[in-house]
Amino acid sequence: MPLLEVTDLSIAFRSPRGALSPAVQSLSFTLERGQALAMVGESGSGKSVSALALARLLPEPPALVSGSVKLDGTEVLTLQGAALRALRGRRIAYIFQEPSSALNPVFTIRSQLREILATHRPDVTDPEAECLHWLTEVGIADPARRLDDYPHQLSGGMQQRVMIAMALAGRPDLLVADEPTTALDVTIQKQVIELLAALKQKYGMAVLIITHNFGIIRGLADSVAVMYRGQLVETGPTDQVLRNPQHPYTRALIDCIPRLGQKRHRLATIAQT
Repeated sequence: MPLLEVTDLSIAFRSPRGALSPAVQSLSFTLERGQALAMVGESGSGKSVSALALARLLPEPPALVSGSVKLDGTEVLTLQGAALRALRGRRIAYIFQEPSSALNPVFTIRSQLREILATHRPDVTDPEAECLHWLTEVGIADPARRLDDYPHQLSGGMQQRVMIAMALAGRPDLLVADEPTTALDVTIQKQVIELLAALKQKYGMAVLIITHNFGIIRGLADSVAVMYRGQLVETGPTDQVLRNPQHPYTRALIDCIPRLGQKRHRLATIAQT
C-alpha cells in the first residue's frame, strides 16, 4: 500500500457572488514511503492548492474539495477534530517558500522548536537535546547558540534550515515542501535541495516538493508530476520525463531551463486551448 494515495482530487473556489472557479480537476497520484515526487508547473497550475488539500488546510468554504486523499489507508478528507489535528504536523508536515513569514518573529528558535515537540511528540524526555539534534541535522553551525536567536538574526538560508528542522521535529511520514528555494540565491538553493535529499534517505520519509523549476529537482525527486491548468498532464520517473518529455507543456518547461553558453532565445510557449 502506498503511503499517500490521491484519487480524483478536485478543488474549486466559490466567489462571494456565487461563481465557481475550478482550480484542480481529477488529480490522481501515489507516493511511496522513502520516495520523493516533484509536482511541477507554472504559477496558477494548481500545485500549491493540491498540496494544502492533503492536510485539509484549505478553508472550506470558499474551497470545495472532492475526491479521495488517503494517508496510510486513512481517508483524510473525512477526518474531523482531534484526528485531523493529530495529522497536521505529526504525520504531514509543511515547509513553505517564505521562512521569514512562516517563523514567528517574537519567539526564539528554541521556543518554536519546543512548541513543535510539546504538540506532536510530548513523550520526548529531553526537549533541549532534541532541539539541538534537529538544528545539527539541518547543518546549523553552533546550534546551542542559535537556539536563543530570533528569526531576524538568521540569514534566509539559515531560516529555511530552521523551518526544515521544525518540520522534521515532529517525525512526519510525509514532508511537503512548497517552493522551498524560491526566496534563496542559487548557491543556497543547491544546499537546501541536497539537504532534503540526504534527510529523505536517512529518515525514509516521503517528500512532495512543489516547484515551477525543473532545474532543482534532479538529484532529489524520484518521479515527476507535471500540472497544467489544474490538470495532471504527465507523470513518470524523473530521468525519463527530463530526457523524453511527452507533453508539449513539459517540453516547453524543460526548454526554458537556462544552460551555460546558451545564446539568448525566445522562451518556448504552447498554444492555448
